[in-house]
This record gives sequence, structure tokens and C-alpha cells, in this order.
Amino acid sequence: MNSIDWIGFIGVFQILLAYILNVTGKLKSKDVLFILLNLTGASMACLASVLLNYVPFIILEGVWAFVSLIALIKKLK
Repeated sequence: MNSIDWIGFIGVFQILLAYILNVTGKLKSKDVLFILLNLTGASMACLASVLLNYVPFIILEGVWAFVSLIALIKKLK
């Protein structure tokens, strides 16, 4: 695996970890850790998609990161 693969892998892992912890009741969707896992994970996956020039996932992960950022800002207010 190259560095782009690792960036994408770690990002997707964080998103999946947040989802699994939410589904199993360990984290709520309003928890800061849940939001941060989604924000960092989506940002890393978006970066990997940019480096791969794969537009569909740039859009998907970019929107995911943006929504997570908005959620974090609202949570911190």
C-alpha cells in the first residue's frame, strides 16, 4: 500500500468506527467524539480521493466532512 492508500484507509476506518460505536450504543451521534471521528475520517478520505482524482468520492467525503464540521461548530457553541 502507498501513502494515499493509507490516508484513505485510516479515514474510512474512522468513519466506520464512529458508525459501529453509534450502532452498538457506545457513542451517540451528538457526542463530540462521534463528530470528530466523522470529520477527521471524511477529511482524510476526501484527501485520498483528491490525490486519486476520483470526483464522486471527493464530493461524497467533502460533503460528509462539511456536515461534520457544521455539527462540531454547533456542538461547541
